[in-house]
Amino acid sequence: VDKDALDTQVKDRKIQEAAEKARNEELANEMKQNDKIMCMLEERQKNDIRNINKAISEFQKNFQKPETRREFDLSDPQALKKDRPARLSDNDPRCTVSGLQKFMGEDLNYDQRMKFQKEQLREWSLQQQRDWKNALADQKFADDLYDKSRIELDQKTMEQQRKEEESRRAVCAATKDFNRTQAAELAERKKLEKYQKMKDDMDEISSLLQGNLLSENPEQAVSSFGRHRVITDRWKGMNQDQLMAIRYSQQQQVLEKLRLKEEERRRDAEWDRQSIQAARAQLVLERHQQRQNRERRQVLDNINAELSQEQKSK
Repeated sequence: VDKDALDTQVKDRKIQEAAEKARNEELANEMKQNDKIMCMLEERQKNDIRNINKAISEFQKNFQKPETRREFDLSDPQALKKDRPARLSDNDPRCTVSGLQKFMGEDLNYDQRMKFQKEQLREWSLQQQRDWKNALADQKFADDLYDKSRIELDQKTMEQQRKEEESRRAVCAATKDFNRTQAAELAERKKLEKYQKMKDDMDEISSLLQGNLLSENPEQAVSSFGRHRVITDRWKGMNQDQLMAIRYSQQQQVLEKLRLKEEERRRDAEWDRQSIQAARAQLVLERHQQRQNRERRQVLDNINAELSQEQKSK
């Protein structure tokens, strides 16, 4: 067991956990600060709306009294006390034909009546214009306040998204570096194991080939019945040709084993490369999606701004 490599991995793991803990604490502090800012903005918005409603109430109380309305005479509780008799004199303009108070063949007060009606219509028109201007001013003030609060909230949201994106990038970079280091250590360890095993196999083969058992003279074990037969109690092993054939077969087996290990190493390296490429492609895809979200949000904000401008122009 490689104790140094394990200690290095444990140390790297502790460093990564400490960095992740620090990032989580920073994110938590930022979220708390953002919550405080949101509460302050909401409180300020409520105070502004309360002040606007109070100002509107004061304006209506001071400048839009019930007795200044055109239809106040229809609902005036003092109407009977303020009312005059049906007829004050012969020149009373209220003495119409339907009242049966005065019978005349022509309208003697026509000019005065028309002048009074025109003056009254003019006053009503001016009053309507003033009311309309006041309503537009109140609406504009409320829209400006709403737009201001919305812009502040959007800016804060964009800043939060930017910080989250930076934190996500830092985590991805740290994870990528850690995976790259682990892959390099694993490849180096496999390489060392492969070299050591190949060396052990070659030493074993060399020891077997140069040993006393295999290097003894095989001619003493040849039988008188033919060279293809041996005397079992004298036979010390195979001849040189047989040994060469076995050595050649063993070398071929070693080469085949090395080739299979090399193919396995290449497959592992290709798999690691494909994993890294997939991670990169995933990161590029996330960035592309985030860019599209920002563009869609910008287009939506432009459309909302145009709609708001059109509503204000109306």
